[in-house]
Amino acid sequence: MGAESAYLHGTSPAEQGRLSLLNRLMNEAAMRELAISKGDLIIDFGCGLGQLSLDMARAAGTRLVGIERSEEQLARAERHALLDLRLGDVSDPPLRDHEWGSFDLAHARFVLEHVREPLEVVRHMVRAVRPGGRIVLQDDDHDVFRCWPEPAGFTPLWKAFQRSYDRLGCDPYIGRRLVSLLHDAGAAPVRSTWIYFGSCAAEPKWPGFVENIHSQLAGAREAMIEGGLLGSAEIDAALVAFREWAHRPEAAIWYSICWAEGARR
Repeated sequence: MGAESAYLHGTSPAEQGRLSLLNRLMNEAAMRELAISKGDLIIDFGCGLGQLSLDMARAAGTRLVGIERSEEQLARAERHALLDLRLGDVSDPPLRDHEWGSFDLAHARFVLEHVREPLEVVRHMVRAVRPGGRIVLQDDDHDVFRCWPEPAGFTPLWKAFQRSYDRLGCDPYIGRRLVSLLHDAGAAPVRSTWIYFGSCAAEPKWPGFVENIHSQLAGAREAMIEGGLLGSAEIDAALVAFREWAHRPEAAIWYSICWAEGARR
């Protein structure tokens, strides 16, 4: 995350567990979309626990540079000869002079929603790749999330969760801006899509999806209360209702992670 970041979810062991689960739910689809070629030199902005970073490095067969500002994240991150994980800020990447403009792919997932100056980060990503190199952005637009039938109290809880971002100066809807950010950073946008992130109660992965959403909301509880966005009783009741709702056979979650790809001119 950047120097002007405000990571809503914190770095507690519970949050690290949620992020690890999220990687297991998402990385297979992400790797299909990334279509990495052998020999690609990759830099991962905001690499977190390094799980997707390692998948990318293995696909390329080259050593990947990962940047992460959280010492807690790096302490729990993957350790592998293919990973060069560096403590640093995505708004001021710890790259050596000769490394700028040398990468084939610069990647960031769930980073831009937590920085106050996302364009600054994307400009660094563009600068990091060679001419013609790829820049891939994956991030959230929390407004597209739906669950059905809707659990009691969920709408005000989700709205309060979204508002907790802008109270920190961040953008919970940044996914819809990704192509624009690539353009404004001087890259040529070449692709816009998204990765479906949803499930229903009959699927084996359903408990993982439920746990991820519940943990995300529970982790933002204090921020919502301190921001005056929703009372503790309302939050707690909605979280209980969400857990109960997850046992309904017709329950379903619908969500997608926004994806934009550009090339350095």
